[in-house]
Amino acid sequence: MNTVNDVWDSVMSTLSTELTSTSINTWFSDCRPVEILDTRLVLYTPTEFKRNIITQRFAGTITAVLSELFSCSFELLVLAEDELDDYEQTCEKDDSLPEVAGYTFNKFIVGKSNEYAHAAAVAVAENPGGVNFNPLFIYGNSGLGKTHLLLSIGQKIHETNTSAKLAYVKGDDFLNQLVQSLRENTQEAFRNKYRYVDLLLVDDIQFIAGKNAVQEEFFHTFNNLYEAGKQIVITSDRPPLEMVQLEDRLRSRFEGGLMADIHPPDIETRMAIIRSKAAQLGMVLPDDVVEYIAETIKSNIRQIEGVVK
Repeated sequence: MNTVNDVWDSVMSTLSTELTSTSINTWFSDCRPVEILDTRLVLYTPTEFKRNIITQRFAGTITAVLSELFSCSFELLVLAEDELDDYEQTCEKDDSLPEVAGYTFNKFIVGKSNEYAHAAAVAVAENPGGVNFNPLFIYGNSGLGKTHLLLSIGQKIHETNTSAKLAYVKGDDFLNQLVQSLRENTQEAFRNKYRYVDLLLVDDIQFIAGKNAVQEEFFHTFNNLYEAGKQIVITSDRPPLEMVQLEDRLRSRFEGGLMADIHPPDIETRMAIIRSKAAQLGMVLPDDVVEYIAETIKSNIRQIEGVVK
């Protein structure tokens, strides 16, 4: 039993032993499951009146069946009339990109150290799923702009095609979510979250190296998306060859697309970044201050931003 429809069939089977066929037809004939999200079952019924009856009379029985199936406490959410559209729109927004201001291409300062990675990211955003750019693997030390480019791709694709389904996840979060799905027997919902999107953005993939179950799951997720012509973008603090605990089959897939590295910015790029960050905060810094910061902090853009703030 994996899908939400399978779960709902089990619930209805139990309800059928406790209710008359008339009651089942009256209250549940046009009721349908929407999704299982963590430990919550979401249902839809056309009218507010039916929603109230189901919530008041049958919620206890339904959640008891779910608790028995999954061995954990469950809650029930019943949507009615226009609530389903609002719910789906909210879920699409919540599941796509993190709310991080400023992570767009026009706020990314391009220099010799990152121009190749930037060009590759723009190419992917303009033609997602292209065979020559899939996957796009961006690597470099922490604080050099990998996440900025990753999210810029997502923002650009979303602007171009608002119906595109996006998923963003960090490597360690992918691990934690998989563990939770195994514990709660919701693996199908977990897989559906990442295997049926148009764009998968994975930040800090190095955290899955050495974890066999996670690598197995990501391998199948990767293949499912790649074979469907969907775009995959990955960032890491090192190239696949240097991930000694990464499975060979994943390494070969990561290296089979376009790989782009980012280096620490030169002093001209650092000065441009400082001026840009200051401008975003409504400031114009004196040239000597800009030069001092650029000469002092040489390897981490995130640290430069912190100093400007």
